Amino acid sequence: MALSEMNGDGSEQEEGGCQEPDVIARGNILESFAESQEIRGLINSLKGIYEDLGTREVTIEKFIVIMDKYQEQPHLLDSHLEWMMHLLLDVVRDNKSPSPLVHLAFKFLYIITKVRGYKIFLRLFPHEVADLQPVLDMFADQNPKDYETWETRYMLLLWLSMTCLIPFDLARLDGNILSEEGHTRMPIMDRILKVAKSYLVVSDKARDAAAVLVSRFITRPDVKQKRMADFLDWALSTLSKSSFQTMEGTIVMDGMLQALAQLFKHGKRDDCLPYASTVLECLDNCKLSESNQTLLRKLGVKLVQRLGLTFLKPKVAKWRYQRGCRSLAANLQFSAQVPVAQNVGIAAVDAADDEEEYDIPGEVENVIEQLLIGLKDKDTIVRWSAAKGIGRITGRLPKELADDVVGSLLDCFSFQETDNSWHGGCLALAELGRRGLLLPSRIADVVPVILKALTYDEKRGACSVGSNVRDAACYVCWAFARAYDPLEVKPFVNQISSALVIAAVFDRDINCRRAASAAFQENVGRQGTFPHGIDILTAADYFAVGNRVNCFLNISVYIASFPEYTQSMIDHLVNMKINHWDGVIRELSTKALHNLTPQVPEYMTNVVLPRLLPLAVGTDLHTRHGAILACAEITHALYKLAAENNRSVTNYFNEKSLEGLKQIHWELCSRQLYRGLGGELMRPAVCTLIEKLSLSKMPFREDPIIDGWQWLINDSLRSLPLVSSTARQQIKEAAVSALAALCNEYYINEQREANPALQGELLQQYISELQNTEEMIRCGFSLALGALPRFLLKGKLQQVLEGLKKVICISHKDVSFAESRRDGLKATAKVCQTVGVKREGPQDEFVCKDNVIQIYMMLLNGMSDYTTDSRGDVGAWVREAAMTSLMEVTLFLVQNEPELLDANICKQLMCCVAQQSAEKIDRFRAHAGSVFLTLLYFDNPPISYIPHREELERIFPRSEAVTLNWNAPSQAFPRITQLLGLTTYQYCVLLGLTVSVGGLTETTVRYSAQSLFDYMKKIQNDLGAMNNFCETLLQVFEDNLLNDRVSVPLLKMLDQMLANGCFDIFTTEENHPFSLKLLTLCKEEIKKSKDIQKLRSSIAVFCGMIQFQGDMRKKVLFQLFLLLCHPFPVIRKTTASQVYEMLITYSDIVDPDILDEVMTVLSDTNWDAELPLVREKRNYLCDLMKVPKPQLVSKSAA
Repeated sequence: MALSEMNGDGSEQEEGGCQEPDVIARGNILESFAESQEIRGLINSLKGIYEDLGTREVTIEKFIVIMDKYQEQPHLLDSHLEWMMHLLLDVVRDNKSPSPLVHLAFKFLYIITKVRGYKIFLRLFPHEVADLQPVLDMFADQNPKDYETWETRYMLLLWLSMTCLIPFDLARLDGNILSEEGHTRMPIMDRILKVAKSYLVVSDKARDAAAVLVSRFITRPDVKQKRMADFLDWALSTLSKSSFQTMEGTIVMDGMLQALAQLFKHGKRDDCLPYASTVLECLDNCKLSESNQTLLRKLGVKLVQRLGLTFLKPKVAKWRYQRGCRSLAANLQFSAQVPVAQNVGIAAVDAADDEEEYDIPGEVENVIEQLLIGLKDKDTIVRWSAAKGIGRITGRLPKELADDVVGSLLDCFSFQETDNSWHGGCLALAELGRRGLLLPSRIADVVPVILKALTYDEKRGACSVGSNVRDAACYVCWAFARAYDPLEVKPFVNQISSALVIAAVFDRDINCRRAASAAFQENVGRQGTFPHGIDILTAADYFAVGNRVNCFLNISVYIASFPEYTQSMIDHLVNMKINHWDGVIRELSTKALHNLTPQVPEYMTNVVLPRLLPLAVGTDLHTRHGAILACAEITHALYKLAAENNRSVTNYFNEKSLEGLKQIHWELCSRQLYRGLGGELMRPAVCTLIEKLSLSKMPFREDPIIDGWQWLINDSLRSLPLVSSTARQQIKEAAVSALAALCNEYYINEQREANPALQGELLQQYISELQNTEEMIRCGFSLALGALPRFLLKGKLQQVLEGLKKVICISHKDVSFAESRRDGLKATAKVCQTVGVKREGPQDEFVCKDNVIQIYMMLLNGMSDYTTDSRGDVGAWVREAAMTSLMEVTLFLVQNEPELLDANICKQLMCCVAQQSAEKIDRFRAHAGSVFLTLLYFDNPPISYIPHREELERIFPRSEAVTLNWNAPSQAFPRITQLLGLTTYQYCVLLGLTVSVGGLTETTVRYSAQSLFDYMKKIQNDLGAMNNFCETLLQVFEDNLLNDRVSVPLLKMLDQMLANGCFDIFTTEENHPFSLKLLTLCKEEIKKSKDIQKLRSSIAVFCGMIQFQGDMRKKVLFQLFLLLCHPFPVIRKTTASQVYEMLITYSDIVDPDILDEVMTVLSDTNWDAELPLVREKRNYLCDLMKVPKPQLVSKSAA
């Protein structure tokens, strides 16, 4: 808890990489209160703005923003607090100030107090005798139930708590307490007490200030004699009558406990001692430990410790441990000069020396017991308060009793206790160590406990508890570094240093790693005895340990190079981390073991591996999973080491170890541990084992285990539909990787060929599974074919490609199998790269002139996959895989046989990718853009036949190829729309752009539309370019008629283009062919349609087309009047509304004499009414505008 707070914000993202410059940039580096003049201006403006609600809120907000900047450096305000307070109090004291202005001034005072803290601010309040009466009088105007002005009451109570300290008997201020009317006035003492009591039971923050007032007022010499007993009576009586079961009771108890705690903190011991036993007894009866209110339990612990301190005399224990030098510089200098034999830490005086003996009251035992119970509380703030109480009280006890407290404290660390108890115990030990109350004789008992706490991790359901315990244990180590002389700690240095290094590198939680790093740093500085301390600190500093992967895989290797730490780190991983509840930690731990193996290969071989093999077939699932992965990683690391030294891997393994590795699969299989939920962990783990053992060239050739492993790989791929979606990908990838390694090592003979029978059987089995009715099985076996080595594909390429082609093609049965098509495309590219390319080679063995077209058609087929289901555009996965595969195959061909690429293939490829780079989904557009530029700028050698290469290089300069952010529509669309001017790319880019301009995402629509309009403006006066563009546009429309994916966005795009005057060049010519063709296509698109969105878009397009001259207008109006009688009321209303707006915009299309009449009919008619009524109004409009009336067609005639 403590350390993560001391060292910064421990809540950063786990794998965020924690760059140091960013952290520094965010830190507070303010040097002075720079806004003092602005603040002065805001305070002076209060009188002028308090009546205007808007200005007042803006002023308050400005004030809060400025003050909040100093939340972490409030001391910078200290020299300015006085003038700020005086300016605001001048407003308050002015009798002419209206109530809202006074409240506003107090609000500003509260904001300052919140930033600087009330204890500092309190001292600055004016506290002359003359201030007391006015402050008291102000309370008469306050309404405790006005929840908008609580700041006023809070600040008044703080002010009163300062003014009530005037050094005169309050009775002297009463004068003649008979008022003019003859009634007795209440004495000032009673008035203050009444105010304090009334505000101790309110529900707002004024309750806290009332407790401060009580602690200062009741402890005055004159008040404590006359009113202290009565007040305590009232408080205890109120406390005992209240119940924490109700909200009101909780508020009242909170106020009473705060007041009592403050009172016993600030009151003199002699004044409070007579009442302490009674208060303790009342507190016991309240049974606060049973309350579920954290704040009440915390206040209970706070009050108990204050009572305990009241029972004990305020003296510093003479027996406490005192370290010689507290200064870090002095300590380092001292350790360099003074011989080690000299002991600096001394017990000031022996307990027998002149220690004043006195009886310890019996209540102290009760107090300590309650504090020990508080250490086990479920909330951290309660445990922290109890720990501080233990420290304070132990400092006043005799040596023997203090030692008993330490003994009781160590009981918190038994295995039966909860994580709360361990956490509280650690905090208490740190407090005792910090205060010198934990004598060196006890270190031997405490260190083993702390070492356990540093690795405390207890599984609870699907997660674990214990990160706070480990954090607190680091705090203990930090506190001990400051408390003890190096000689005292020297016997435990190796244990503590190893434990802190392990926590700093291998802890799951970022705050614990950072806390351990800080504790290690403190020990290196204060103790100077940690082995290789400075070197380790440089590598594992606060920022470096922020990234967990970096800790496990890189920093650990560096630290393990120091022999003092190597074995303990490996033992920790084997004992604590490979069986961790979090799978990510288990996997990282096994990779760490792989990296650490070269440091101590003999230890790994002789000790670690024999320990892991039984665990790999044990009963606990997580241990089994981690142990199998660890065996795999260590074996592979040993193989690499052997290869470097030109030795055989079997030099590191005896017969027993080899047999143990083989037995893992048979044992799991015989116990059916591949089934069920556990199987989801076992399958990928054993597949990883197979992969690593195969890569390690273990001597298992012709062994029955190879068939067993092959069965597991095949079975895992067949079982993919049965496992959860989260585990599916991992199992698939692990099985495919294992298959590739297994085949490469164990299926190839001395002639570097495969056994024909085995090859035929394996390929037949895999190709037949490609037509399985389960999508996931198709995925698995597609990727498996892609992973097969060349010698297994030799002579079977055509057969494999035919099988994959069936997976990639969309049929009505498997239209939703997007994932299998994606994996089929990936496999096709992998197979092509594996078999190699040879222009004149046989098509069963190489990519050659006879099959290259077939391969490209398969891959290009994936570019037109726009399948959607409940998950959305799942076809995008296929298109992404197709783009990647096309790029890989193309670059592979260009590097080996560039003649196989012809102009037609290149044109189709670049056009398809260009279309994708103009579409609406950012991620896939970015991928397409990256592929497009990679193909354009590939130099080894350059790709021939890229259409318009020079123009493309001008649009996308090589210097910007890397920096261009395709994800951002603002950067991508201005470039991609320039391709509309290139004939080859115009159709496909316009097709992609249509979906973006007519889409739903605001930023995509805005930037794509703007880029399109800019292009249209550029070619507006070029008739040839306009004709070409419009022909292409109509062609896109015609090719995608009734294809809602394109046609609906196209209608939306046409609406925007017509509204922006993109076709103004054609509007002057009567009956232009473009407008006639467009009208025909629009009519065809909406014919018999029931799609509201499509119909609404078409209405907008029809209204936009009214700007074309000639017979077009009558035809457009006819279509609109048809829609005025559409069966859907919403379409009728939309049409009427749009036609009304159209007539306002293009009023010249209607005779001015009838315009008003037409507009009136459109606006006043209830288009929701029954169709016969609506049709009558529509026909009237037809007559007015001389448009033929649509005729009803009977169904039989239709």
